Amino acid sequence: MPAYLIITAHIHDRERFVSGYGKEAARLVERFGGEYLLRAPGAQSLEGSHGDGASVVVSRWPDKAAAIGFWNSPEYAEVKRLRGGIADCNVLLVEAP
Repeated sequence: MPAYLIITAHIHDRERFVSGYGKEAARLVERFGGEYLLRAPGAQSLEGSHGDGASVVVSRWPDKAAAIGFWNSPEYAEVKRLRGGIADCNVLLVEAP
């Protein structure tokens, strides 16, 4: 059953984020079998406060194990360091029935 990573990110340095982390993460998402469905800035919160103005990324994975394999991989651990100090992220993983 497909799984989805849903990320909201408050990005403090968009140029560094996109050219460094964004570029490398996209390469790994594809390599690990994921597919981006949405990558967009400027979310508007209708309830709660965690998403207002955030960028939102949604990726689809063949299953939960594939998404977790990507997330916990040594390759992603290296790439994730590129967003340190330039973005605050909230990440959810959900399976679709």
